[in-house]
Amino acid sequence: MADIDIKEIKRLRELTGVGITDAKQALVEAEGDFDIALEAMRKKGMTKAEKRGEREALSGVVGNYNHDGRIGVLVEINCETDFVARNELFTDFVKDIAMHVAASNPEFLSQEHIPEDVLEQKRSEFADKAKAEGKPEKMIDSIVDGMLKKHFAERCLMEQPFIKDQDKTIGEYTKENIAKLGENIVVRRFARFELGATS
Repeated sequence: MADIDIKEIKRLRELTGVGITDAKQALVEAEGDFDIALEAMRKKGMTKAEKRGEREALSGVVGNYNHDGRIGVLVEINCETDFVARNELFTDFVKDIAMHVAASNPEFLSQEHIPEDVLEQKRSEFADKAKAEGKPEKMIDSIVDGMLKKHFAERCLMEQPFIKDQDKTIGEYTKENIAKLGENIVVRRFARFELGATS
């Protein structure tokens, strides 16, 4: 049996909202691999955050962050009730997301929000690059998929490593807060303004 790190059990609990026993069991079955354990729990429908993610989030706030008068950010983050919208934990989460957007300058909210023409343009560019490097024809599609995923992960807010904790993505940080607050939370949209920027 794999030696399970208590920190990993705690992290899995925070992300999913399940008990210690379930979190430990999932890690044991995955031989200590965190990502496999999390995926297995998702498939079993064990993550409370996933279940909460199905509920509508129509309350929330528009938060802002201003960095030295040079960079300004607006974010809309939704939750289910006004009670949670006024909660300090939720307020801190909104500030963190706005600060992250200021620092990391994402182009898109998530992979689903990338326009089709942008995807196709990059797909074509990466395919040409793979062919020029002499990659085998039958492998080009999977190589291009990998290049696209990596390229856009750096540009999509929900997939970027959180500036305050590089070990988790903004998506994972959001799920942690869903588990803590007991409500669905949706990062809806953002706008970033930089002094002197032309676009």
